[in-house]
Amino acid sequence: MDGLTAVVTGGTRGIGRQVTRAFAEAGANVALCGRDADAVDETVAAIENAGGTAVGLRADVRDEFDVERLMETAARFENDGIDVVAANAGIYHGTPGETPLVTEPYAAFDDTFRTNCRGVFTAIRESLPHLSESARVVVPTGGIGHETEAGYGSYAVSKAGAEALVRGFSAEIDQTVVGLDPGAVATEMMGGRGREPETVAEMFVWAATDAKDVNGEIVGLKQWRQATR
Repeated sequence: MDGLTAVVTGGTRGIGRQVTRAFAEAGANVALCGRDADAVDETVAAIENAGGTAVGLRADVRDEFDVERLMETAARFENDGIDVVAANAGIYHGTPGETPLVTEPYAAFDDTFRTNCRGVFTAIRESLPHLSESARVVVPTGGIGHETEAGYGSYAVSKAGAEALVRGFSAEIDQTVVGLDPGAVATEMMGGRGREPETVAEMFVWAATDAKDVNGEIVGLKQWRQATR
């Protein structure tokens, strides 16, 4: 990823933080955002202290003007536009597996969908004026977005929406758009259950650089491991 410009939304914790680190270690110039300004500053400092290049903005993917500013900032790195977008920002209201649709509050549903689905739409949409010809857009998703399982409420609905955005944008833009299903990952949002976030960060590097024939696809751990043996 030497010299490439990569944007990571939700880049201050969980999977996003590990992806920003992995992108920077691979040589990318990283632009990241998060809702907590202190966490943004700390993440940028950690990357720079490790020898990487990064810039961070306090931004909320629910606000398209915040995201527009993030993309404009990223595009100024080398004045060559944006090469990778990881639309990673996400939330979960409640305890995973214990938020059934039949009792979920409207406010929780609206906020989850606005962040996890509309936020992905916004990240891709606002990046379009700046994407290089060979750019790639990576969208984290999960089995819950295409499998039937009780208790995941609006989170499952939002992930299904994110997968639809992968397919829709892949059909409408020239750049590659791919969804990644890293399985259960032990983030704070998911209650710390699953594999450690750093173990799946390289999956994002692969999707952003070497993955072939993935446009419009939802790629899981098995496909990634088979492709990188």
